[in-house]
Amino acid sequence: MTERREVWITGVGLLTCLGEGLEANWDRLAHGDAAVYDDKSFAPYIVHTLAPMSFDKFIPKKSDQRQMETWQRVGVYTAGMALADAGVAGNAELLDRADMIVAAGGGERDTAVDTAIMAGVRKTNTPGAFLNERLMSDLRPTLFLAQLPNLLAGNISLVHGVVGSSRTFMGEEAAGVDAIRVAQARIAAGQSELTLVGGAYNGARWDVLLAFELGGVVLKNKFAPVWDRGPGGGIAFATMAAFLVLESEEHAKARGARPRARISQVFSDRNLRKPGQAEISLRRQWDAIEPQVDRSHAAVISGASGFEPATSAERSVLKDIGLPVRNTGTYIGHGVDTQFMANLGIGCAAIEHGKLFAPAGSGDTGESPPGLCQIVVTSVGNWRGEGLALLERVN
Repeated sequence: MTERREVWITGVGLLTCLGEGLEANWDRLAHGDAAVYDDKSFAPYIVHTLAPMSFDKFIPKKSDQRQMETWQRVGVYTAGMALADAGVAGNAELLDRADMIVAAGGGERDTAVDTAIMAGVRKTNTPGAFLNERLMSDLRPTLFLAQLPNLLAGNISLVHGVVGSSRTFMGEEAAGVDAIRVAQARIAAGQSELTLVGGAYNGARWDVLLAFELGGVVLKNKFAPVWDRGPGGGIAFATMAAFLVLESEEHAKARGARPRARISQVFSDRNLRKPGQAEISLRRQWDAIEPQVDRSHAAVISGASGFEPATSAERSVLKDIGLPVRNTGTYIGHGVDTQFMANLGIGCAAIEHGKLFAPAGSGDTGESPPGLCQIVVTSVGNWRGEGLALLERVN
């Protein structure tokens, strides 16, 4: 059996409510700035929205921007950031061989059409016929096609020239974990040399909030840190995007690329979430990673969402593990498919700076260890899916 290769993260693109780029986000996190959230635009629901911005830098054509919805624009833009950070943007020779894996949900509904149909169906004596007629006349085929998650990968290919193999994963938090797991495994096994992997999400929209509120998932009325939302807490959804460039050590060295971190292990699991199952899943994954962890120089970056019982299950396991913990959701909200990639990017920044960012909430425990060089990144889906990854400094 061929020895598995080291996998380096050589580029990070990150766009959240805290700002544009990894360093801008890190500066806000490190200083413990107050959480940036919006409790008015979608009241009573609380969301984390992006500040107004121009997409011209990495999506120069206005025609491209116009045909994309928000989740696609933030994704394509952030993919461009990651490629530029890795030093491969505009390099046709590298981009021709670059693979891509995207984790994304569906696109945005036409809320105006939905509202008009729901209002009209209440007034008609033939709701079935009315609904069929409006669906045929009001919903454009192009609108439906624009909702497909693999269109994000298509737009990245068109705008940035990434034209190797392409895969799209869909399935909330677990999709993000598996996108990273597959990308890392393919490079480690010699099946790929260079892979762009990431996701994008627009949580500040009524159709998302409606879908999740039907399950009682959304945080509303009053903001609190993720760990302190209690049994009646919920998720503050976010608009965000995160992309990473993963590369084999040999390939990166050959072109003189610097590693932000090594991604050594990625595990994912899925269970029925009967009582105690999430804890069993996380402990099993931790047992597999623990032999590689140097406790004196390691910490955890948690992807806990604030929704119960998933958050309490993760907190219980992290307490037993005993490493210092920081959660990002209080600061940047929850980006579902994208959260894991965002936390990996923030983990790279923590390793580069050799310290953790400021705590927020009762579950952020422990002091930053001296010479921080390992980060365990967690993901516990609001409904299904558990994952862990190990990031390490490259000496």
